[in-house]
Amino acid sequence: MSAQQRPEPDQLDPVQMANQRAKGRRPVFFDDPAVERVLSIAMSIAGELSVARERIDTLERLLEQRGILSAADIEAYQPDAAVQEARNVWGRDYIARVLRIVDQDVQAMAGAPEPSIDEVAAELGTPGNDQGKH
Repeated sequence: MSAQQRPEPDQLDPVQMANQRAKGRRPVFFDDPAVERVLSIAMSIAGELSVARERIDTLERLLEQRGILSAADIEAYQPDAAVQEARNVWGRDYIARVLRIVDQDVQAMAGAPEPSIDEVAAELGTPGNDQGKH
């Protein structure tokens, strides 16, 4: 897909994107499906971390180039209680999203019904919300 055909970021639907599947069979590296799931989770997190680290690096460099903040300012920052609480909430929600596949497996083993698309959408957040900006 060319850059001209890509949707704008505000037009992306994270729920739809999370449910997209690659064409063909998923490659299998281990005999144990549980190990495959853990690998899948770890690789997903590694990809997210790589993108986040690159963006953080860009922000830090731009802030320093423009004389707004130095690396020392960033290192010395101490969040207040409200900021720390917001970060804690985001962290708990993030871990719940990361481990969603494990939770779904546990629910399936217990005979619990699959979550509705609305429940998944609420869990993942919707475009334009403020999740992840803490």
